[in-house]
Amino acid sequence: MAEAGTPHTDNRATDFSIDLLTALVRWGVRHLVVSPGSRSQALALVAAELERIGAIELHVRIDERAGGFLALGLALESGAPAVVVTTSGTAVANLHPAVLEAHEARVPMIVVTADRPAELRGIRSNQTTTQTGVFGAAVEFAQDVDADSGTDAAALAASLWEAAAHGPAHLNLALRDPLSAPVPDLSGFVDQIRAATVDVGIAAAKPRQLSPEILDPGPRTVVIAGDKAGPAAEELARAGGWPLLAEASSGARFGPNLVVAYRALLNDADFGGLVQRAIVFGHPTLSREIPALLMRPDVEAIVVDDSGMPDFYDPGHDARRVEAVELEASVDPNDPETRNWTGRWVFTSRRIVDLAAQPAAHVESEDISDNAARAAYLRGELAATREPVTRRMLADAVWRFTWPRDRLVLGASRLIRELDTAVTGKKITVYANRGLGGIDGTVATGIGVALAATAGSAEEPRSGVSKPAGVTRVLLGDLTLLHDAGALLRAPGERMPPLQVIVGNDRGGTIFEGLEVAASAAPAAFERVQLTPRDVDLAALAQAYGWQYRRAATRGELDQALSAVTPEPTLIEVPLA
Repeated sequence: MAEAGTPHTDNRATDFSIDLLTALVRWGVRHLVVSPGSRSQALALVAAELERIGAIELHVRIDERAGGFLALGLALESGAPAVVVTTSGTAVANLHPAVLEAHEARVPMIVVTADRPAELRGIRSNQTTTQTGVFGAAVEFAQDVDADSGTDAAALAASLWEAAAHGPAHLNLALRDPLSAPVPDLSGFVDQIRAATVDVGIAAAKPRQLSPEILDPGPRTVVIAGDKAGPAAEELARAGGWPLLAEASSGARFGPNLVVAYRALLNDADFGGLVQRAIVFGHPTLSREIPALLMRPDVEAIVVDDSGMPDFYDPGHDARRVEAVELEASVDPNDPETRNWTGRWVFTSRRIVDLAAQPAAHVESEDISDNAARAAYLRGELAATREPVTRRMLADAVWRFTWPRDRLVLGASRLIRELDTAVTGKKITVYANRGLGGIDGTVATGIGVALAATAGSAEEPRSGVSKPAGVTRVLLGDLTLLHDAGALLRAPGERMPPLQVIVGNDRGGTIFEGLEVAASAAPAAFERVQLTPRDVDLAALAQAYGWQYRRAATRGELDQALSAVTPEPTLIEVPLA
């Protein structure tokens, strides 16, 4: 039944939905993702009322897989879990990819799945399967609740919120006919809900006390920043005077000690071969060289992980796990040994990156003192704008056009690795689904990030400080786009923030060309089952889903497309040379 002070309907499904969802809003939920269904109708209708009174933003998706990854993107940017509501049966299974990614990437998420009551289970009732425990070990909390059982919905909401701090939490809610009643006007409770949320937010913001590991600055050390490492990795590298090996989505790819060409140097005996200690933040996933380094018996591996989760990144099975780190003594950045160790990494890396860059197709701009030189310069500039786009060029351009107020989401394709090997330091916000590194849901994740980044005057998570809204760019390959094409479907009446989905189109899964199997498999079979080439009219796809479309086949067209940010979402197709 509805708790005291909450409007009654004499319908248990609706009353429990009101109690549960309003309690979650009090805890801080601001986004609800709903996929349509009969069994979940009470939850969906209450969500619609909460949106009407301004308590939450509602997102309706007909595809549960897209809805799950939309919630993932919302949480990546906001730091708070979104609630995903589905009906029973296969709808629940469609959430599994997003739940797995959220679990491995430790992204908050609350999943509420509607189900049949006990008397309709195990008798082959329509749209009924075993939903209890369906996500297995991928959820931090799982409970099967009958809405008629008298369970305290507010206490249940608290348990869901607490469990979702480090990953997905699942409530399977059994509901009986009649499945809903008209939802009462909840507008009289919106001020109460907001006031309660402020108090909860303040309490939740208190930092947890961590026990730091005291580090001797002596050994030849590298700091490794994997996915979601955060700025702490850069701070330690700078404080210790150590090389920083930071992946593109680490949140630490900036600073004076950044080593972009870390793969090449880790394979060099005069660099990687001399490493004595590696300190790891986040989840490294983009190279084979990092795990190979950590598996060496002569390298001390220290993993900084304060999540409290049972597992952590440890490819060598002998890393020391610590909650935080501190230096034993301050390090003089001018110390000759320190400067020699880190300086060699940094300057050699810069040289490698410069040599790998394509040579300029024109004379230097200062050589324009006479008419002939000026004409040659202009011809070179024109030729440069007409160059076909390569992966390196695409990665550089997207990085160059992205600024701190923007957001960049990278798909699991060759492009994220190309970008990781080439782009220089820049303090921008970059996301990627690297928990499992799959191509699932990349477009939906990007839309979720964009929505959260521009929600409610784009307040910073938990701080209430306004920030200017920028554009969200999603960089991905053609197969990654096609795998999530359904996420392009726009819901009528819902806002769509500034968004560019940039597709590097090389007609297939060319990332597999770098694997050993490419040299051993029969070419025809390899193309059919690994490269899987596809010819899809992306302009027609964009038109079908109501997106703007641009094609950028040259360097000049690419720059124009990236700079032309519009209120309408845009699909930018980039054929790759």
